[in-house]
Amino acid sequence: MINTSALRDTPTLVGKNVRLVPLSPEHAEDYFASGLDAEIRRLTGSHRHRSYAQAQSWCASRADDHERLDLAITSSRDGRYLGDLSLYAVEPENESAGYRIALSAIEFTGQGLGREATELVLEYAFERVGLHRVWLHVYAFNMRAIAVYRSCGFVVEGRLRDALLWEGRRHDALLMGVLRNAAPVGTFHGPGL
Repeated sequence: MINTSALRDTPTLVGKNVRLVPLSPEHAEDYFASGLDAEIRRLTGSHRHRSYAQAQSWCASRADDHERLDLAITSSRDGRYLGDLSLYAVEPENESAGYRIALSAIEFTGQGLGREATELVLEYAFERVGLHRVWLHVYAFNMRAIAVYRSCGFVVEGRLRDALLWEGRRHDALLMGVLRNAAPVGTFHGPGL
């Protein structure tokens, strides 16, 4: 069985360039603003705009949800909000959980920030929570994200055909997963654990 208290503890995980902190009301404004970026919405398949009140409510409710882990990605240098990530759909009996990550602006892509955040959370998921498998969905057109996930040990496990309808075109989603014992050697380097 997994250590579900590790989900309740809402850790702070520190890497070289990113710091993962519990998503909280202080992040509501940046969380809301990230939903306004058209390219970020396309990459995540988010059709609806969330209102500022919805963003506030979501960020305020994260500390009380002990069945998932929601963290803000911030800069280790200046604390700037860079995005958010989650371990969700946790199945204690199967030692499995879903994973999602979204950087808050295109300007943060291509710098290794998403990879570092993913490595930190996977180390926490496998070593502290005790998960065996972490899975995610990514749209097939998001080649940069797919490359990052592969570098973190994820492999394609399936394809959801025509899963996203975006501006009149249909796109497949890939199901990717990583197993605790299949992550690349040396992937995890988080000094914050």
